[in-house]
Amino acid sequence: MTTVLLVDDEKLIQRSLEKTLLRAGYDVLTAPDCKTGSEVFSQNVGVVDIAVLDLNMPGFDDLPKNDAGLDLLADLKKKKADLPVVILTAYDEVNKAKDAVSKGASAFFVKGREQGLVELIQKILGS
Repeated sequence: MTTVLLVDDEKLIQRSLEKTLLRAGYDVLTAPDCKTGSEVFSQNVGVVDIAVLDLNMPGFDDLPKNDAGLDLLADLKKKKADLPVVILTAYDEVNKAKDAVSKGASAFFVKGREQGLVELIQKILGS
């Protein structure tokens, strides 16, 4: 079974994405911020196959931060260098996409098209 780490501070979005991923057959671990996401990942590093991280959420200091997802991306990559990571954002910002990919993300995804996220994860994992 493929396990997805989903980190997003917006409860409704997190729940919607979690339901979509569960229906697609994935195990899903969730967290609302960078600090918790890092802890959940550390406890499950052996089973997490891919991470889906919100771009803007509370950072490691629990304060809201633009691009906090990039900080978490760096943290997760230190623990598991080959971990595929998808960065989520509410806005279609090409420069942020390039920045996320240049920092090691596998892809960038604009929220709102949940089924597209499942297809992207399948493509990244080659399934």
